[in-house]
Amino acid sequence: MSFNIGLSGLRAATSDLNVTGNNIANAGTAGFKSSRAEFADVYAASMLGSGSNPRGSGVLLADISQSFNQGNINYTQNALDLAINGSGFFMTSNNGSMSYTRAGYFGTDRDGYIVNNFGYRLQGYSADEDGNVLPIQTDLRINAGQQEPKATTSVTQSINLNSNAVRPVNAGTMAAPTFDPSDAQSFNWSTSTNIYDAQGNAHVMSQYFVKNEAPANNGWVMNVLIDGVNPRDPTSTQPFSYSVNFDASGQLSNPALTPIASTPANPALDAPALPATAANGVFALAAADWVPAEEDPANPGTLVANGADSADFTFDMRGSTQYAASFGVNAVSQDGYTTGQLSGLEIDDTGIIFARYTNGQSKVQGQVLLANFANVQGLTPNGKTEWVQSFASGEPVIGTPRSSTLGNLQSSALEDSNVEISDQLVNLIVAQRNYQANAKTIETESAITQTIINLR
Repeated sequence: MSFNIGLSGLRAATSDLNVTGNNIANAGTAGFKSSRAEFADVYAASMLGSGSNPRGSGVLLADISQSFNQGNINYTQNALDLAINGSGFFMTSNNGSMSYTRAGYFGTDRDGYIVNNFGYRLQGYSADEDGNVLPIQTDLRINAGQQEPKATTSVTQSINLNSNAVRPVNAGTMAAPTFDPSDAQSFNWSTSTNIYDAQGNAHVMSQYFVKNEAPANNGWVMNVLIDGVNPRDPTSTQPFSYSVNFDASGQLSNPALTPIASTPANPALDAPALPATAANGVFALAAADWVPAEEDPANPGTLVANGADSADFTFDMRGSTQYAASFGVNAVSQDGYTTGQLSGLEIDDTGIIFARYTNGQSKVQGQVLLANFANVQGLTPNGKTEWVQSFASGEPVIGTPRSSTLGNLQSSALEDSNVEISDQLVNLIVAQRNYQANAKTIETESAITQTIINLR
């Protein structure tokens, strides 16, 4: 009996050494969770019971449990390195076979899918073309292709025109205006805004403001050119002209904008009438009212149509004022952009994946999902720092980071192993002594048996 007891002790000590050695070996493995050997004593039993003073029969390995305590967060330079701060597991798919991990080593494969070191695809929600997250679990994929350009459809501008300004000396009269964009004495102030055609070509929309003569002190003329030419005709420098009217308090009056016919009259180049549905202070240019232009290669210094389409767009000047203050552009924005190449990725703490492009735009590419279990100890270790679901673990509870009991994500970071080397080294000493003690038990039993054998 003592031989068996000592042998069970040796086996238990060996298991303890193996578990501790595995912990030490993985002290530098990202996402690794330390284990411990748990033992139980053994007693011989029979149908009639084992008596009031049973003798033990040794020890057995009851379980090897894992500690899912949080590991330290170590920051890296890779945007797709991910760490979970709190509860939850990353979900990865290997051709449909689902596994769960805390190791956040991720990158992209040749098809743009986000994968770990073993090629397993990270799970999450996808996003549509407009960047809206779709609540459908799928393999996360980064669209590394170029971003298509977007033609300008809306421009918003807020300016202040100095009410103390006087009409420039070379502006002529209101009845016979003279305007030359190259003559700074023919207008009071100018400002420019970039707009884009359907092919992503940038164009400069310039506005030149000319103060009216007294007594029309609250009125201005706004001359509009795109790339220095008439929006409808790249061969003409005649601008679209609008009157801009303010009330006595310096706010836009009603009507705030009115198209002005050209002088001499040339209806083909006149500014388009404001749509009846346009808000006061907003003018619209239909696609037919703007012909995107480029420099003529055969005739430098002149512009010709570049062959690109334009989009209907509105120009919103509401919020502009005429105060006794310096001219200034308080705010300007437009919604068009040129072609962009992927320049970087950002993932926030809720798992939203932002793609940044060289054109200054950004777009949501998807959202990382996490899973948690009612009994994480019931998960089955599968190697490669991953676990798989088991009957004991229960079904996964899936959600986005920071929802319910799930932790938040840290981008450009990895969760270190939660192994404490000092604890493991002490465990080594204890397991070694247990092994030696059980070996001594066998040695002593052997000596006693030899003594009995030697009796004469």
